[in-house]
This record gives sequence, C-alpha cells and structure tokens, in this order.
Amino acid sequence: MASPSPALDGTCKLLPAPAPSTDVFATVAAEYAALAAEHGPRNVLVLKRHPAGLESLTEALADVEQADGGPSSPRIESVPEHASKTIEEFDPTLDRLEYEERIELISLVIDGASRSVPEYLERAGAHESFSRDVGQLLLEATRQRIRLDDLAADVHDCLAFLYAMNDRFHGEIDDRGYVERADVIPRAVDLLEADADGLRARVTASFDAVLAVEFEEYRDLDRRYLGALTGEADLVCLGERHASVERTRVEPGPIEEVATDAGLEVESLDPASGDETAETPPHRAITRFLAAGESPDRTDGSRDDADAANANPTGTARRIRTETAREQVRAVATEIQSLSDRRDWSYDEFAVAVPRIERVPETRRRLRDAGVPTATIGTPSLAEDPAVNELYAVATLQCERERDGDALTKIDAADAIRDHRASSDPRDVSLNRLRARVPDFSPDLLTETAGSSVRRSLERWIRRTNLKERIAGEEDWIDAREQYAGVRRVLEIARFVEETDLVGPDWQGLRRMLRRTIQYDAPYVHAVETRPPTGGVTVCAVDDLKYDSRNAVFLLDLIDETYPGEQFLTQLFPSAWLREMGAYPAVTDPSIADITGTFETVDAAAVGDPFETYHAQRARRRLALAARAAERTLYCCSYERGSGGLRRTYDESRYLKLVESTPGLGFEDVDATAGAAIHGETNALEALLAQPRGELERVLREASTGGEADLGETEALFEEIAVVLEAGDIDDELADAVRSQFEFAAGEVVRDE
Repeated sequence: MASPSPALDGTCKLLPAPAPSTDVFATVAAEYAALAAEHGPRNVLVLKRHPAGLESLTEALADVEQADGGPSSPRIESVPEHASKTIEEFDPTLDRLEYEERIELISLVIDGASRSVPEYLERAGAHESFSRDVGQLLLEATRQRIRLDDLAADVHDCLAFLYAMNDRFHGEIDDRGYVERADVIPRAVDLLEADADGLRARVTASFDAVLAVEFEEYRDLDRRYLGALTGEADLVCLGERHASVERTRVEPGPIEEVATDAGLEVESLDPASGDETAETPPHRAITRFLAAGESPDRTDGSRDDADAANANPTGTARRIRTETAREQVRAVATEIQSLSDRRDWSYDEFAVAVPRIERVPETRRRLRDAGVPTATIGTPSLAEDPAVNELYAVATLQCERERDGDALTKIDAADAIRDHRASSDPRDVSLNRLRARVPDFSPDLLTETAGSSVRRSLERWIRRTNLKERIAGEEDWIDAREQYAGVRRVLEIARFVEETDLVGPDWQGLRRMLRRTIQYDAPYVHAVETRPPTGGVTVCAVDDLKYDSRNAVFLLDLIDETYPGEQFLTQLFPSAWLREMGAYPAVTDPSIADITGTFETVDAAAVGDPFETYHAQRARRRLALAARAAERTLYCCSYERGSGGLRRTYDESRYLKLVESTPGLGFEDVDATAGAAIHGETNALEALLAQPRGELERVLREASTGGEADLGETEALFEEIAVVLEAGDIDDELADAVRSQFEFAAGEVVRDE
C-alpha cells in the first residue's frame, strides 16, 4: 500500500478564483521575485505541475528585475521533468521506455498472458479505440502505483486482468533496466524518501527555496515528491481555487482542504495585475460564473474591486452558431481574418481550442484551407503521415524481397499487365504508394538501398530518394516539420529494433513494430509547440490554454455532447460499470459531500446522478480555465448538425444556456450567414466564383414565384466583374475560372477551346 503523504512545511497561497492569465503570471512573478530577493535567483527552484504553459511562465519570470539590475535567469521545470532528472542522478544508465517500445512490450505481455481474457474485453478489442483506452487506463494505474495484490478480492474481473497485465509488464521492464514515463514520479518518490545512496542531499544541494506553481493540480504522489524534496528548503505553494481539473479526476476535495491536510499554512492572495492600464475583459464575469458559480449580482462580498466598481456588472462573450461543424470552422476563420484586418492583430494573438487533442489536425487543416495560417507544431497520428507511410511501404517490400529476391520484379511485371489496378494486397498497396511518391521509382531501388542494418538501410533510402528535400518542396513548413519528426520516430524505432530482444533485428521485426505503432498511435501524444517563431494561429486542446493568454480565444464544439459530454473518464467501460468500479483509477463513486465540497457550482439538492454530476462539473471548469486565456475577446462556437448520412442534431452546451439565462451575463451573436461581410483571400475568391450562379438562381426564383427580378442590380454586378477581368490585374487562372462560372450558369457545361 502507498505510504501516507509526508507533512509539507511551508505556505500555500491561494487565489480566490481563476483570474486572467496575465494576472496569474504577474502573481507568480511577484512571489518568485520575493524568494529570489531573499535567496538569490539561482537558489530558487520553480516547479510547475504540468509542462503545458511552461514557456509562457518562463517568459513572465524572466522579466523579473533583480536587486542588482541583472537578469533573473529563473530555474523552471515541470514536476515530471525534475523527477526524471532525480532518477538520472541516482542511476545515469537507466533508460526511459519510449512510447513505441511500450506499445510493443505491453503487446507481447498481453499476447503471452496465462490468465484467460474476460469475454467483455475480447469483444471490446474489436473497437478502434480499444488499445488506446487500455493504454491510458494502465498509465493512470502506474501513476497512482496501483497493484493488483494491494486491492480487495472483489475487483471487477476486467480490471483484475488489466492490472495483472500491468504488474507483469512492469516486472518485464524492471528486468530490462527500463523506467516507464508514467512511473517516473513514483520511482523518484521512493528514491528520495529512502535517501538511496545519499540522493536527497545531492538533489537538494542546488536550491534553498521551492516555488510550487499550479499547486491545485498536485496529486498525492506529487505532494509526496514535494515533501521529500523540501525538507531543508523554504516552500511556497501557489494555487487557485476552483481551478483543478486533473487532480479532481482522481481525488475529490477543494484545494484549501488538501493544502491544510498536507500541513501547509493556507493564505488567501489577491492576484497581481499584469497590466495596470488594461481594461477588464468583457467576459470576466462569465469566467467566474463558470468556475465558481458567482453571478454578477452577488452581494455577499465575494466580488472583487473591479466588479464592485461597476453598478451594473455584466459579462459578455461573442457566440458563433452554425449549421454544421465544417461551417463552424469556416466562420471562425472569417472572424479571425476580420479581427486581424480591423484591429491589426497578428495571427499569433489568436487561439482556437478543441475539446480533444485528436481534433487538432482536422481543425488546423480546415483553417488553413480557409486561408488562415496556423502555428501548432506537433506529432500527428503516424497513420496520417505520408513520409511515415512511405517508410512503412519500404519495410513491407523489403520483407517481401528478403523472402524471395525476385518477388518484387514479378509483382511489378504483373502490375504492369494489370495497369496498376487498385489492390488490397499489402505488396500492391506499398508498390503503388512508392510509385506515387518517388520519382522514377523501380524495385531495383529497394535492392540498392538494402543492407544488413535496417536503420542504415532506411537512411540510405532517405538520401537516395531525397525524401527530406521532397518533403520541404511539397509541404507547407508546418507539415514539413511534423513529417521530419515522423521520419525521426521511424529511425528511432529502427534503432530500437536492432538493440532489443523483443523482435528480430530485421525487416520483419521493424515492420511488426511500425505496424503496431501506427495502429495504436494517437495524434499529438508527443510534444506540441504552439508558439513557433514563424507565427500563426494556435490550434490546441482546450486544457492547454490554462497557462496561456491570447487577445482572442475561440472555443469550438460547445455542444452538450462535448461539454459536459455523455461518456466520462473512458470509453472502455459503460458508465454504469464505472459507478461500481471502486478500483478504477479515478473518482467513480463520489458522495454528495465530495461533490459540493469540490465544486461550489453545485446545489446538493439538485444532484441526481453523483458520478455524472461530479465529472460534468470538471467539464464546466475546463471551459472556465480556457475562457480566462482570452485577454480581449472570447468566442463560444457551436453547430447544430453533424456530417454523414444521419445528420444528427446537437443541442448547445447546457453551460452556454445557463450563462444566457443568468441575469447580467449574455452573448453577442456573430453573423455567420452567407451574406455576412467577406474577409480573407480564400473567402473572397469563393464569393466571386459563386456570384454568377447565385445571381442566375435569384432571377429564376423570382420568375418561378411570379415576382419581378431587378435585372439592373444584376447587370451592375456583372459589369463590375467584367471591369475587374478586363483590367488584367488578377491571375489568368482566376479570370478563366470566373468566365467558366458564367458559361456554366448559361448552360455551357463544356467550354469550346
């Protein structure tokens, strides 16, 4: 069983409610400046719980002036990063298990399981998300040090099977000298608490004070790590009330109660101002309402001075409501281009937040198709990476060449007879992919680049076919960087294949690992950089905005199916099962006291289903934290219908309806109709091309209903277009496209050359 958390000796300063991000940065900077003045800037260690937002926080602290006028050079790390360095200090030879290696090893463990697989898991295994859902559950179990032997005998049979596999998996990685990323903090806690080989003194010798930022998200093991680290150091913890989303997933309770139980002296702290001249954001009251349930008309003294100074405090955000999800993104693109034109804001000053990281690639692509440059850098799903698919095709065909040296020549000849017709055979698919991507491809190229080392063979292929040059020449810079990252991942997998005993050090082993990794990989599970130097609109998951700030923030998909959602915690098990799974690594059976103590937004008398109520409130809090990242304007975006044959309808999020029904709060609707003002080159081109057909349809509608169409307006419009075309100031292809639209409208489907 886990050891009790050691008492923390220090102070916990809590902000009353989620403040604007700039004010949070200013508050952290003020606390850091006080510690730096007392101990020296290099003797103060700043630990933030999560890596997201670390760069923005570093920039804020770097601006702190020291007593001698010199730069502060703050030491800032996330807790996982610092714990990793602690482990390396103890054993520099210890290897961290990489993502791809974990997939392969845990697959082998499950394949070799002696326990019978529960029937439910057998059936669930057919679902696309099964492997990822299982992986996430086991990662969370690892983070919390859950072991099957420590649990009661009545554990659900599915959980018992998965925890047994996890225990066996960790036995394997221990035998091989690896440490899993999810096990970094638990392992570091054990080493520090045991003071193994005098580790504690070596790790703590470089600082005299610790500033623990984002303390509301520190879990039990995180607090134990902090306690083991700060026995001889001054400790100041800085947190926010009503702001915990990740910690409350696994443990209920308000942060002030957690801090008090940990032995900290709790103080309330008013936020510092990041900009004394800045106006209060118009949506601030909405943020406070979503986070803490504070209505603008409250008179209980909990409102701050900025609210109290306003006799009629109001909170206003802008709302975009469209018919479909595709139109939602297009309306967002139009609004971004409009704001950029009218207020002279750079694209860096915008953020578009989606509910899940998996939605980033599609949203980013649609924004770029609408003419909006985006800036998010990350690692998308390997299955969507053309360069990775090319290298996987190489591995597939090299396997075939190893099996039969003449096989590729035979297949190529047969394909020539079939005229490269589509085939589901992996060999045909791979050959067709290489023919499409590689100029002057022939099977001889595979023979020329093959060698005894799969890694060096891939490197030869990359050089001989100019893969990196092709990527740079054919892709936008963002896609190019992501594909370069994908190529590096494939080469790292090839290196691992040659060093491990999990698979053979050959093409068969590489193809097996690549296939599993592509199959189980999720988009953007690796590092995501949202402020690259070349600029652009940030597209990110909503949770990544907690420690970020932009002039305008667009929150997408604000429908009830997403906020709060219909399936909480995981898709692996039905919600009815989760309510009964006490051993699941999350809060599954909260009491009414847990709910009302954790969320001030809940009325105990209104609680129906405790499980659903608890996690729905976490979704509400996620919205509040993302909303506070908007310095000037907040946009709440939703749509009415999905795509596909069923065209399912969606209700607007209950939280938007609640905001709208609260006195003093409201929304200003953005005109997202076809007749709205046009902004951006892409939208202007589409509008221009649509006008001939649109005018013809307008005239025909009037005629069909017995009305009189004003042809003078149509003639004036067409004359304007003709003048533009004759002026010769536009691209020849565009001019031809516009003329074609006139001919199509007139019934001339095929142009005569």
